[in-house]
Amino acid sequence: MAAAKGACLSHISRETSDIKRLAKFYIETFGFKEVETPKFEFGVIWLKLGLSLYLHLIERDPITMLPEGPWSAKSAVAEPKYLPRGHHVCLYVPNFDTFVQSLKDKGIPVHETSQSDGKIKQAFFFDPDGNGLEVTTNAPAL
Repeated sequence: MAAAKGACLSHISRETSDIKRLAKFYIETFGFKEVETPKFEFGVIWLKLGLSLYLHLIERDPITMLPEGPWSAKSAVAEPKYLPRGHHVCLYVPNFDTFVQSLKDKGIPVHETSQSDGKIKQAFFFDPDGNGLEVTTNAPAL
């Protein structure tokens, strides 16, 4: 029996040295909307997509010096082709082909693949901070 009853995703957070730049990327690329954000002792922008997907962009703490992403980690994963087995967040997009083309038009390197039966398409890429992202044609079950 699971200890957490009725657990569900609350939000995804990304630490960044430039919250405004990263917010712009997610707003322009996926259509996130900026929502009211509580006051913190550091910079934070909260974004929302659809009814319940929240993304919290948090100003990087210069003291902890955590790697921002593949570009600053000791074992860099700078190629999107390695993301299927790496850390990433996946979003379903119903207009998969045109969305992927829009990424390419912006000069964003994309690794495309599909499941062996060809029914599910996937595209992997990085946000401006090097966080792994995937988009898929596999709609979540509601």
